[in-house]
Amino acid sequence: MNASDPRRGRQALSVRRPPRSAAGARLSRWTAPLFHRLLDRIDQGLEAGSLEASLPDGTRRLLGGRAPGPDCVVHLHSWRALLRLASGGSAGWYRAWAAGEWSSPDPVPLFALFMHNAVALGQVARPRGPARWAGRALHWLRRNSRTGSRHNIAFHYDLGNDFYRPWLDDDMHYSSALFADADSWLESLENAQRRKADAIIGRLDLKDGDSLLEIGCGWGGLAERAMERRAIRYTGLTLSTEQAEYARDRLGSGARIDLTDYRDAAGQYDAIASVEMVEAVGQAYWPDYLAAIHRLLKPGGRAAVQYILINDAIFERYARSVDFIQTYIFPGGMLISESRFRRIAEERGLEWRDVNRFGLHYAETLRRWRQNFDRAIEEGRLPASFDQHFVALWRYYLMYCEGGFRGGGIDVAQVTLVKPG
Repeated sequence: MNASDPRRGRQALSVRRPPRSAAGARLSRWTAPLFHRLLDRIDQGLEAGSLEASLPDGTRRLLGGRAPGPDCVVHLHSWRALLRLASGGSAGWYRAWAAGEWSSPDPVPLFALFMHNAVALGQVARPRGPARWAGRALHWLRRNSRTGSRHNIAFHYDLGNDFYRPWLDDDMHYSSALFADADSWLESLENAQRRKADAIIGRLDLKDGDSLLEIGCGWGGLAERAMERRAIRYTGLTLSTEQAEYARDRLGSGARIDLTDYRDAAGQYDAIASVEMVEAVGQAYWPDYLAAIHRLLKPGGRAAVQYILINDAIFERYARSVDFIQTYIFPGGMLISESRFRRIAEERGLEWRDVNRFGLHYAETLRRWRQNFDRAIEEGRLPASFDQHFVALWRYYLMYCEGGFRGGGIDVAQVTLVKPG
């Protein structure tokens, strides 16, 4: 296994709550009113849903509760948790959780509550001051230049196939599934992932003999499905050595897998697929990504893109700060502002067609992944090189993302881009 640094989650848990001294107790009493004022600001921003909080001073508060929405319970063990939230945003809130400064019987509704009310909450849960400046500087250093992209992809995907295999579906899809029934969720994850792949392939109108390029080929799940349906010539691009090795073994000589940046790809193709790749590009490189799709498509060719978007109403605030995922999970990443992304696509000469959004399907996908992840932990199937701190970080990540989709401020969509003939 080629794990880049399985211990990197440890630094997030290095802070431990000190024993409460008499002086500390007096300080807590003096500072409690300041933190209650922060809770007042959160309360004012919760237009829907509620948060029942037990507080370090022994009191309880109900925040929100004005209209139906996500309902959650939080046990605040230290006022420091609110200080971390106020200064560090979602990354600070994670550090507080890792330090044992807050807990919840189910954090998913909490994350859904904050996302559902993100517009009204404004800057309450965004980094500020030195934490914001430091985060922005680090994010700039991790930008997705050619060299930076290789490092960022390795940071996330080269944790190793033995890490991902125990909790993804059998076809190794690391993107949202598309379920048949969004009300019952009775379908297996494997079937729903194949339906997602079929939806992408169906947008491309492939014929025998066509050439298909996949930008961000993952472990080859979509490629295998496309090659089963049509006698195509397939090329996949990835910057992950782990994924490339797996996909080459899986697909054999009938496919070509290149360790190549999309900006350096050559040739022209009848069709292009790209599933949840653009989130790894970064806003500054959206024009390069879309220009590459236009350049690599033959006239009349079609591209199918699956992407994660964030509500345009909160995009500017999101883009000016660095969140938990960008800090700890996927450096250099950024969710899509659909209106901005579409405008750039059309400026590059691509027609924007047939958007389908299915965010709750991603929430269910993440819930299934977490179930599989927990089962793998219980059965000892995760690589031993990943310590408990790193495993806890990733479990938090899966809950955080699920809550985001359930809250509705982020979504997942498929779109067809057509290069006029």
